[in-house]
Amino acid sequence: MARSLDGLVLSPVADQAPGQVGTLTRFRYHERHGQIWAEYEGGDVARGHLVGTRAGDRLDFRYVQLRTDGSTASGHCVSVVVELPDGRLRLEESWEWESSEGSGTSVVEEVPREPGDPSWSGLFSDGSSDA
Repeated sequence: MARSLDGLVLSPVADQAPGQVGTLTRFRYHERHGQIWAEYEGGDVARGHLVGTRAGDRLDFRYVQLRTDGSTASGHCVSVVVELPDGRLRLEESWEWESSEGSGTSVVEEVPREPGDPSWSGLFSDGSSDA
């Protein structure tokens, strides 16, 4: 099993359609006792939350988000956790909207933690940050 997601920041490797997560979106993950959750924002997403479970390298979660245009959306996602050759983690995701039509796949990868990296500093509008 790949290492814990707890405290990691991940970001999509490619943009999706407008109103969805994209390369400017950052997810801050938490993991304890088989439970996972994350806060996310950036790009077209003003604020989002996900919550679910982890069994081995499989994540199963639901997400809800507020878009910058004021609309909301929710859905379900199943992901496989993969450890990359450089030690970072990747999530290979299959998702489906529950609030509207649509489904797809996406990939998010761990953002390397480096001093002064803007991906880590100033994360999330509540001022919380691991930097």
